[in-house]
Amino acid sequence: MGSLETPTSAAENGATITAPYSGDQKFLAVDRDHAGFMPESESMKRRKSNILPLEVGTRVMCRWRDGKFHPVKVIERRKMHFGGPNDYEYYVHYTEFNRRLDEWVKLEQLDLNSVETVVDEKVEDKVTSLKMTRHQKRKIDETHVEGHEELDAASLREHEEFTKVKNIATIELGRYEIETWYFSPFPPEYNDCLKLYFCEFCLNFMKRKEQLQRHMRKCDLKHPPGDEIYRSGTLSMFEVDGKKNKVYGQNLCYLAKLFLDHKTLYYDVDLFLFYILCECDERGCHMVGYFSKEKHSEESYNLACILTLPPYQRKGYGKFLIAFSYELSKKEGKVGTPERPLSDLGLLSYRGYWTRVLLDILKKHKGNISIKELSDMTAIKAEDILSTLQSLELIQYRKGQHVICADPKVLDRHLKAAGRGGLEVDVSKLIWTPYKEQS
Repeated sequence: MGSLETPTSAAENGATITAPYSGDQKFLAVDRDHAGFMPESESMKRRKSNILPLEVGTRVMCRWRDGKFHPVKVIERRKMHFGGPNDYEYYVHYTEFNRRLDEWVKLEQLDLNSVETVVDEKVEDKVTSLKMTRHQKRKIDETHVEGHEELDAASLREHEEFTKVKNIATIELGRYEIETWYFSPFPPEYNDCLKLYFCEFCLNFMKRKEQLQRHMRKCDLKHPPGDEIYRSGTLSMFEVDGKKNKVYGQNLCYLAKLFLDHKTLYYDVDLFLFYILCECDERGCHMVGYFSKEKHSEESYNLACILTLPPYQRKGYGKFLIAFSYELSKKEGKVGTPERPLSDLGLLSYRGYWTRVLLDILKKHKGNISIKELSDMTAIKAEDILSTLQSLELIQYRKGQHVICADPKVLDRHLKAAGRGGLEVDVSKLIWTPYKEQS
């Protein structure tokens, strides 16, 4: 899951209300001292002729959207259609930040005085390439959860090589134009498209705005193609069966992969149920995020993949989706847990949810309570409860058994640190029966 700490407005989260130009996502100014507007010296001209075009792997300083220079590594380059032999654009990775901020830049955004000699390098350590502060991680915890898997080192190298350059730069979804974060394996005929246009209701995608406009005149849907199982105010949840709505499920996976780095893309969506969270108005029900779960899980997984779309982040929807997955588990009479292995930041998001739920119960409960009782009350798996209480230092091991030590002052301190719980699921508005395979 990764994300640099993002500003609070929808536009600065990588989404803008659809308009011809989204200025906050582009470079607004170029430092004239670095960008070559001043007359060049002969030594600088010679230096440029010696180092240009920059090789893949070159490290250099690049001006970012904050107006400051940051270290980057050149991942790829492409010849500009009009220009001389050294006129290239460069696809760069900001080594301080997550891969979702990788982008194409022009030569004038690079400080050629900072070019480092290209050496034979090993693939960067994953921890370095995903470098974030604890504050940044907390912000991500509030907004967005990673996809299915944390890859081993060999798989990570293969994955990053294959997906190193974003193929789709932006998408239009409803009234938003959204900058994408990662590569997504769309069919080959879309390889030459920098922008795709999605129908926000059926999720069909097109190359041109006119195609979308023609489609919208014919599309009958005003909400996801499934059963509405929850409605509270303007919030609605739809359950979509991947077997009954295969194209919708596959299109949702393509869309989600644009914002999830290490998500496994499942083409066989028949095995999954998708829960689509929507904001509703007079125009229809507009998707803000979703989670998926297997119809049958031997490991008691109650969630496979989860995503809040960038325009709707920082509003508590991610926490709502996690809470909703546990309410479904309660209806099933089962305990649940997210699909493993969790990414580091995925674990942070779930640990935050488990912490708030358990602390609320311990604060209100009088007398002793066991882990089994907590699990029965919350549908949280016993192992997840145990690890959470251990991380909070609220449990001790005495005489062969775990004992919960819930000092009121300690609970208050932890509750204050945990922060607000976000949007709550009104269980009285949930109308749902567990999935059963139809014969």
